[in-house]
Amino acid sequence: MEPEIDLPELLYIYDPLCSWCYGMTPVIQRIQAEFEGRINVSVLNGGMVTGEQVGPIRAKWPQLETALPELARITGARFGEAFRTLGQQGDYVLNSELPCRALVVFRQLDVTQNRAVHFAHAIQQALFEDGKDLNDPATYNALVAPYGIEAEAFQQLLATAQKAVRQEFAAVAQIGVKGFPTSILRLGNQGYLLAQGFQRYEVFASGLELALLQADEEAK
Repeated sequence: MEPEIDLPELLYIYDPLCSWCYGMTPVIQRIQAEFEGRINVSVLNGGMVTGEQVGPIRAKWPQLETALPELARITGARFGEAFRTLGQQGDYVLNSELPCRALVVFRQLDVTQNRAVHFAHAIQQALFEDGKDLNDPATYNALVAPYGIEAEAFQQLLATAQKAVRQEFAAVAQIGVKGFPTSILRLGNQGYLLAQGFQRYEVFASGLELALLQADEEAK
């Protein structure tokens, strides 16, 4: 058996409730496809809406509703009528914990497939397109089905993943990440900030190519 190649790792730090992350995740999906064999891609949860920040969407809806057209224009993201209805009704509770827990569990059950970035986007689409309740564990049964993951196994782990997700929030905070999305290229023990916020694919890919080239030169 050939030894595994230790590839550079792209850390994509996102939050499922972050609208700019919703626009950025398809860029990372394309990066994963286009740079296959050159980098590994990992998705980490930021925990943007936790603790005292948890609350009904009505508090943030006026600002968010105003920003949606520009956000959609810049990123190409689609915000469905079901999501807009949630915002207008105002009762939906914004809370990052359960959707972030879902990603943690998905990674545990999908170790060899490396599909976490795709599942991360599926969670985002469930909210921003379909207006699904990400605070309801049952929401995730339909989301894991296309990946061949059994709902029962997923739910069992989901119910006990509180500690793991909070450790992940703490680890992200320790890195110094303060906004989402943030993208970091990790080479051994070194980390290179690639982007804070949304970037178009062409801009992001160019920056990644440059970072990889610089890393190669430093390694010589």
